Amino acid sequence: MRRTERSEIREPRHGVVTAVNLTKHFGEVTAVDNVSFRLEPGTFFALLGPSGCGKTTLLRMIAGFEQPSNGEIYINDQPVAGVPPYRRHVNTVFQHYALFPHMDVATNVGYGLRQQRPRLPRHEMEQRVADALRLVRLTGFEHRRVWELSGGQQQRVALARALINRPTVLLLDEPLGALDLKLRREMQVELKLLHEQVGITFIFVTHDQNEAFSMADRVAVMRNGVILQDGDPARIYDRPVNRWVASFIGQMNFFEGLVEATGEQGAIRLTRAGRVVRALMPDTAITAGRAALVSIRPERLWIRRGAPESNGQNGQSFSGRLVRSIFLGDQIEHTVESQELGRVLVRVPNVTAMTGDMPAAGEEVVIGWRDEAARVVLDEARG
Repeated sequence: MRRTERSEIREPRHGVVTAVNLTKHFGEVTAVDNVSFRLEPGTFFALLGPSGCGKTTLLRMIAGFEQPSNGEIYINDQPVAGVPPYRRHVNTVFQHYALFPHMDVATNVGYGLRQQRPRLPRHEMEQRVADALRLVRLTGFEHRRVWELSGGQQQRVALARALINRPTVLLLDEPLGALDLKLRREMQVELKLLHEQVGITFIFVTHDQNEAFSMADRVAVMRNGVILQDGDPARIYDRPVNRWVASFIGQMNFFEGLVEATGEQGAIRLTRAGRVVRALMPDTAITAGRAALVSIRPERLWIRRGAPESNGQNGQSFSGRLVRSIFLGDQIEHTVESQELGRVLVRVPNVTAMTGDMPAAGEEVVIGWRDEAARVVLDEARG
């Protein structure tokens, strides 16, 4: 994109969003419970959680469609309590794009500009519509009716309409939910590229961890109106704060145990196996003697035929029986029943399975992991 186009879109260059002790009650129901965060300009922030966790309510308070019961919201360091949505310099893209079916693409995109007072000159509005359509790669579609467009094209029209007023913050409420899986993945890439081009703050609501992790540079995991963990995707995946987050983000094997030694890599005696294993300890301080869970992602285990080897300084191995294998395309997922561990999921790359050396259901196998693959998480009632 030419420099002039980039500078057009990037004005103004603010986009700081701050929530302080934000709470929202609907009668006796607490939808958002004492939430605080601060987003610097240009952040791609994902609110991730199951239905009913409060993420959309939080987004609607930032947009101005709902007012907080307690707490405060600041946009560009200015309090916005009581400020109507059209004066907050934010725009929202909804799951159902709310496009006007009687208007063509250009008229839909330019709708917000026509509401401004004083009104912009006609040639400037036409130029900004053209710039917005070029940004979302819909040049040449100006005179199409929205019902003539595919789902992905309609979503781009909604994005162009939201960006044409040059908001400092773009709010996206599950905008990919109406798309099929293949198109959704394509639009994830499109949205990430769009964010890099426009350089403004994005706040994205989703219940899909793949969407959040593939696009956002910061993710907040919500449950019951509370942000349980807030950080970059890799840290949330590798260092979940508790069992609930670990289970919600992908799949996880859990093995109950008792902490025998602490430190950066602690020693945990597995309850069922009676064996001490090493695992990375959480940021939360844990004392020796406390019950904890050793957690391991399925893709970080290995599986093979044969008998267990003696456990060395940097790994563990256990015997088991292969219950079943499921083809997942790029991976094969094995379910193993182990007397020492219980039921364990192991995922291996499909290329490994194609070597022909994979065991069959009913065979005796050995599974294991390297010490650095194991993490200790807490099993807290709230998480």
